[in-house]
Amino acid sequence: MAHQLRAVGLEFVDSAPVRLVFAREMSAPPEKVFHALVDDVPGWTEWFAAVTLARPTGDGTTREIRLRGGGRFQETIIAAKEPEVYAYRVDVANVPGVRTLVEEWRLTPSGAGTRVRWTFATDGTAAFRAVARLAAPGLGRAFRDAVGALDRRLTS
Repeated sequence: MAHQLRAVGLEFVDSAPVRLVFAREMSAPPEKVFHALVDDVPGWTEWFAAVTLARPTGDGTTREIRLRGGGRFQETIIAAKEPEVYAYRVDVANVPGVRTLVEEWRLTPSGAGTRVRWTFATDGTAAFRAVARLAAPGLGRAFRDAVGALDRRLTS
């Protein structure tokens, strides 16, 4: 059953009880990566294997996301500063125990390419926080695979 999450801003990324941070280098430049994240929301299904549906809603400041396994999210974009940061807050989720969730994609130049840092910042019940921490290796692998697939997509 879907439920409303707590509305927070970008500052939550630094103060969340559970912060999982992953990074990977890409050969595509930051501007190209930023536009893939922000402007091609439906394209996420082509490079992020866990995402089965991604579509902008409303005036483009909100998104609907569906994941393999049945996860469903309504999100609000809380930062889109080209080409440095893209972040969104989950407003509604069907994941039990989650109370707050923000994801931040931070892009920094790295030679001719981009260093992508993804922060998964969350809070919830004690059980949810424990499961989120245990999920870190799987989330890290999903992130690395997704960034690799996005890089291939952008440089082919």
